Amino acid sequence: MKKLIPLILILAVATGVGVWWFKARERKHAQGLELYGNVDIREVNLGFRVSGLVSEVLRDEGDAVKKGEILARLDDEPYRRELEQSRGQVASLKARLEMLEAGNRPQEIAQAEALVNEREVTLTNAETVFARQQELLRSKAVAIQDRDDAEARYREAKARLNSAREQLNLLKAGFRSEEIAQAKADLVRAEATVASAALRVSDTVLKAPADGVVLTRAQEPGGMVQPGATILTVCLERPVWVRAYINEPELGKIHPGSKVEVFTDTQPSKAYHGQVGYISPRAEFTPKNVETTELRTSLVYRLRIVIEDPEEGLRQGMPVTIKVLESSPVAASRKSAAITSPQNRMAALLRDAATRPALP
Repeated sequence: MKKLIPLILILAVATGVGVWWFKARERKHAQGLELYGNVDIREVNLGFRVSGLVSEVLRDEGDAVKKGEILARLDDEPYRRELEQSRGQVASLKARLEMLEAGNRPQEIAQAEALVNEREVTLTNAETVFARQQELLRSKAVAIQDRDDAEARYREAKARLNSAREQLNLLKAGFRSEEIAQAKADLVRAEATVASAALRVSDTVLKAPADGVVLTRAQEPGGMVQPGATILTVCLERPVWVRAYINEPELGKIHPGSKVEVFTDTQPSKAYHGQVGYISPRAEFTPKNVETTELRTSLVYRLRIVIEDPEEGLRQGMPVTIKVLESSPVAASRKSAAITSPQNRMAALLRDAATRPALP
């Protein structure tokens, strides 16, 4: 038992040394991974959503712009007149809706009531005349035609009174609910027209979507442009990316989120910091659908590296060198597991001893 204790201690020390050596070699290998790529700065072509005459362009090539800054304008006179016309239509429909909701005026109702009273008197008089003519006809004092005329006047007065009463009830009831609903719908449609006209007026002003630098000035004042025509091209300050490629055998050494340092040829000693933001799932420049072992090593995958501290020193298309600061955690965990497993400890130590150069 006492003889086993030194052996166990020796194995434990050897295992610790082997783990440390493999991790150190992994870190050194990861730090030695270099990639090459180019700076990829986003550009945006700015234009108007409406057509018109360019009245002014306020920025030139090379000018720095800030988010929300006005860059160009169109002549907005036609769109302002359209807006005023739409506002007038809204005012007219709004007044009509208020009239329908308020109902008829009291004066109109009073006029209808007076008309009813007038025709009631007329009906009473016609009824009296008709009754008198009826009595006179029995005594042969009037002609039958006179009695018939009195009856016709009576019936007419009665019908005219009913018409006046119905007109009075209609004025008191007000307008139909369907008419009010239609007036509301017309008003909503007119208000939407006003909003569209106001949007077209605002679209005659071109603003910067983000901070950047003007690359191209494509139009000058006085020119007619169609919707979507490019007026200015702006290079955005952020985001700044680096497009790089990695060979298929080295793909397992990086992962999204891996920290990197980026160096340019103009300032080799200045390091820009970033991290891997995207790894393409598809290989590029693939010669065939099925590759041999030799051809598989030529496959490359596109990377997108996001620069965390961009500045003017990084220009569009500039070649850069990328140094990876950390390796893939998956690969590291696999190697660590292989080293620390009881079955592979001795095998790893023997391989290390065989590959190490002999001491002189």
